[in-house]
This record gives sequence, C-alpha cells and structure tokens, in this order.
Amino acid sequence: MREGAAKLSARLNAGVEAVIAVLMALLVLDVWLGVVDRYFFHWQLPWPEIVARYLMIWAAMLAVSSGIARREHIGLTAAIQRVPAFLRRKLLMAIDLIVLALFLYVFWYGIGFAGSGATRQAMIFGISLQPFYAAIPVAAFLAAVQTVLAMIRDCGSHIDNPPFQEAAA
Repeated sequence: MREGAAKLSARLNAGVEAVIAVLMALLVLDVWLGVVDRYFFHWQLPWPEIVARYLMIWAAMLAVSSGIARREHIGLTAAIQRVPAFLRRKLLMAIDLIVLALFLYVFWYGIGFAGSGATRQAMIFGISLQPFYAAIPVAAFLAAVQTVLAMIRDCGSHIDNPPFQEAAA
C-alpha cells in the first residue's frame, strides 16, 4: 500500500509540476510581452498585468501540493527531532491529520469562493472570475490528496527517512 501511494503521489506530482512549468513559461512570456509593450512598442495593452497575476496565483497554489509530495514545506524539524523516536511518528501523523483537515476546510470553503466568482467579471476581459478563483479549491483538493498519499507513503517516518533522499543521491 505504501509503494502504491508513493507511485500515485509521484505520478500526480509529475502532472502538477508539468502544469506549473507551462504556467511559469506563460508567465515569463506574458511579463516579457508587457515589458516590450511598455518600453518599445507603446501598444498600451491593458491585459498583461492581469494575466500575469492569475498565472502566478495558479502556479503558486498548485506548487503547494508539489511541496507536500516532496515534503519540502515548512516544518519544525529541529523541535520534532528532540521528541523521542517512538513518539515522533505519532506526532508527525497527527500533524499530517491536522494539515489534511486544514486543506479539506479550505477546499470546502473554496468551492463557495469559486462559485462567488461566477457572478463577478474581470473588467478588462469581460469574463467570469470563476476560473481564476477556482485555483483555491483545486489547489486545496490536490494538497489534501497529496497529504493523504504522503501520510500513507511515509507513515510518520519522513524526518528520519526523507522520501526523496535516495533520488538525490
């Protein structure tokens, strides 16, 4: 079961990272276009800043699940390492459950937040803000899934045995 969770987590993370790479490439192109417009051609395009904002939001929100899959998020490693080994696993599992609860909470309320974007329009584009607001529940859902998969994969042992240590060597 642990190996299956590890494989599923790695596959899901590879897909998310591919989407993030595309979003970042689009962000670079968009910002570059904005700079060229402002300083060279003076087209006065109204949309590059707004597009850059939403691309950055989507990329940053999706990157949360990638950080969870790789266990590269902020942690209290120095404090947790002081806890005896037999309690450490239980503490780390409890922390994972709290993190899972947080992401499920954000997902649940993010659905309503994204729904509220349906009635709002982007001034420049004249389209609904719902696709942009959907970054919150989508990212929270992916983070919750990665939290469950990482919890199954690591079983509270990721401080003593980091999951990607063998890949780095």
